Amino acid sequence: MEKIHLQRVAPAEIEQRSMEIIRSEMGPHSFTAEQLPVALRCIHTSADFDYVKNLVFTEGAVAAGLAAIRSGCTIVTDTQMARSGINKRVLEKFGGQAVCFMSDPDVAAEARERGETRATVSMERAAAIQGPVILAIGNAPTALVRACELMNEGKFSPALVIGAPVGFVNVVESKELLRSMPGEHIIAMGRKGGSNIAATICNAMLYMASDNQRE
Repeated sequence: MEKIHLQRVAPAEIEQRSMEIIRSEMGPHSFTAEQLPVALRCIHTSADFDYVKNLVFTEGAVAAGLAAIRSGCTIVTDTQMARSGINKRVLEKFGGQAVCFMSDPDVAAEARERGETRATVSMERAAAIQGPVILAIGNAPTALVRACELMNEGKFSPALVIGAPVGFVNVVESKELLRSMPGEHIIAMGRKGGSNIAATICNAMLYMASDNQRE
């Protein structure tokens, strides 16, 4: 058996070393200084350099996200996995909270009664939240489409929409729809994304808002 030589790296240095490797390998990019930390964290989470090309930001997206966080926003996710991945300790320091309505019994009951998906009803619940909202979609294109419909109808005005559903059916189309909408957004274009990417984008801004204080 071939002997494998592993580097001895202190736990505190692993992320720093990882970021150094990512910066050295990511090549040319067009990210601004405030967008770059988001992109770096997406690559760090996924080990996928396609995010250099796939991530799209509106000009004021990161600033809008930071302002919402500092104002004690509600982050609404479309999966419990994404909600679990968000650093809620940092979010709560600003007076914010992370919620997901997908598994609420009343949401499931209403969805069955109306013949709709839980994702659709969840977005309608999100639209009723008072105060600033960051919408973080990492799984369901149905949720992203319904959110866009509500925004188009003037019934929902999130401070920022993170559009990162993953998969093959209506995923690309839902992201293109969001890209055509007014308002601030961060989108992982194409088929890639996921709950981990949606949470990572939130965390990148949480760490920026807190000067990288994570506890």
